[in-house]
Amino acid sequence: MDQGIPTVVWKVIVTSFVGALAYFITNITNQPEIWRLTVSVFIGGATLIVQYLTDFERRLETVENAFTQHATAMREVVENGFEQVNEATRFFGQVERSPVPTRAVTALVHHVTQLEASNQDIIHSFAEAEITKLAVLLKDLKADQVEYEGEDHDWIVTLTHCCTSSIDATSTSVDTGLWSSELGRRYLAAQRAAIDRGVHVRRLFIVDHPEQIDDDIKELRRSHEALGVEARVVAISAVPPPVRLDPTNDFIVYDHAVSYEVSPDVVSADHQLIASTRLVLRGERVARRTRRFNDLWAVGS
Repeated sequence: MDQGIPTVVWKVIVTSFVGALAYFITNITNQPEIWRLTVSVFIGGATLIVQYLTDFERRLETVENAFTQHATAMREVVENGFEQVNEATRFFGQVERSPVPTRAVTALVHHVTQLEASNQDIIHSFAEAEITKLAVLLKDLKADQVEYEGEDHDWIVTLTHCCTSSIDATSTSVDTGLWSSELGRRYLAAQRAAIDRGVHVRRLFIVDHPEQIDDDIKELRRSHEALGVEARVVAISAVPPPVRLDPTNDFIVYDHAVSYEVSPDVVSADHQLIASTRLVLRGERVARRTRRFNDLWAVGS
């Protein structure tokens, strides 16, 4: 059918043609004029009605197909919506049951959603990298041990801010230069704040031999005591053999629950570098660190 001709015109043409054909057939059969006109009009009208009925059926079928597709799409949207609602409900249910305060998690989600889409890609990538690091940290905390390559500049201060009862810390040659650094100043400020809220802080300065307990070590001990830290100095070579055999000296025990440990790397004439930092939550290992600290503390001066 020519798309340039309206549908109604085609219906009129077909109706007229069928009516004329009916008139021609009744005319050659010598029917009365009234019958020729009646039959022609009837057949032409029937043809017109059939065309409209056919067109109506086709349109009705199109509407039914469209309605079916729409209903299917709506059902999928509703089902997906309910799945997302259920997933969100399960997620927030887990957040509510978490020992971590809910406000911290919801604040993280809220601030993530507030990032502007117009920000530079580097901002989005940086945010994703930090969130990924946080997710890995939480996963490792569940496994009772977290390890960080190199020297940590955040955990030590954050744990000091979070502790509520005690800090038992050792200080060895690996800490050379720490107390005059920016990290050392922040760490000491956090410890002073912890002492002000009632946290008992002990620090044990460890050297290899008694002759290394010089005026610098004594002055360092006094400066820490001035902040409210209970401090002692111990020479490993002078302690009893059972205590001396344990090589573990670089650690901090927070609230008798978390052991913050560092692994030395390269030794130079000036200082000792840190290869890695660990947070250990396993109870038996934290208990060993506590016993180790108490043994050294008992023989310290």
